[in-house]
Amino acid sequence: MTPSHDGPPSSARSAIPWSEFDAVLFDLDGVITPTAEVHMRAWAEMFNAFLTEYAESHPDADTSTYTDDDYFAHVDGKPRYDGVRDFLQARGISLPEHDDGSGPSVRGLGDRKNDAFNHVLERDGVTAYPGSVALLDHLRGLDLPLAVVSSSANAPAVLEAAGLADRFRTVVDGRVATELDLPGKPAPDTFLHAAEVVGATAAGSVVLEDAVSGVRAGRAGDFGLVVGVDRGAGVETLTKAGADVVVADLAETVPDAGSENGSENGSENGAPA
Repeated sequence: MTPSHDGPPSSARSAIPWSEFDAVLFDLDGVITPTAEVHMRAWAEMFNAFLTEYAESHPDADTSTYTDDDYFAHVDGKPRYDGVRDFLQARGISLPEHDDGSGPSVRGLGDRKNDAFNHVLERDGVTAYPGSVALLDHLRGLDLPLAVVSSSANAPAVLEAAGLADRFRTVVDGRVATELDLPGKPAPDTFLHAAEVVGATAAGSVVLEDAVSGVRAGRAGDFGLVVGVDRGAGVETLTKAGADVVVADLAETVPDAGSENGSENGSENGAPA
C-alpha cells in the first residue's frame, strides 16, 4: 500500500505509520549494527599507514593525518573503492586504479582496508543495536518485507555474526551491486533494486540510513520516507541531505504497544493519514 501521509512525521516515536508502507530498506553499518565503528577504525589505520609511507617519497603532498571528518566527508556509506578515490582526490593524490608493481593503488588500498575490517570482525564479533532489534521485532509483527542495502561486501557475514540473517528477504551489498553493474550510493539504484526484489515501489518503501550518501540516495530515489539515524553525521547534515526525520536511535521509531493495531492502514496511531 502506498502511504498517503502529506509530509514527514512531526516526531519519531509513534509517528511513523509503518503499516502504511510496503517495505523497509535498511542500511547495515551504523543503522543495524555498530560496525560503522569498526569500519572507521579500519579506514583510519589503513589511510594513516599509507599517508606515512607516501610522505617519504612525496614531501609536498597533503599527507596530514586522516580523521573522522575525512571519513564522513569522503568515505561514509560509499562503495569501498569509491571511498578510496574520493579521499585521495580530496588530498590531490593520484594513484593507479590497479596494482602495477610501482606502488600503492586504489584497489590495493581498498583491499587493505577490507582485510583489516575482516580481522576485527572475526576477532571481536558484532552485536546489533538494541533499538534496531526492537524495530525489527515490531516490523516482523506487521509482516513487512525487509531488505538490507549496504555498500559493504561484508554485509552477509556481519548479519550472520549478529544473528539477524533470517530477518531480511534480500541483501543488496557491494558484491551484488558489482554483479548487476549498479552504481553505489548516493545514486539510488541499489535501494531501487532492493525494493523491486521484495515487490515494492519506491513510493511505498522506507529507507533507513545513517550516512549522508545513503540519505541522498533515498531522496534521489523518491522513496516514501527517508529516516536518518544520527550516529555522528549530525541532525542538520542529514536533514539537508534529504532525511524526512532524524533520530538518534531506531528505538525512537518503535510505536507504543498497540498503536498500529486496530486499522488496516494504521491511521489510528496518531500519524497523519
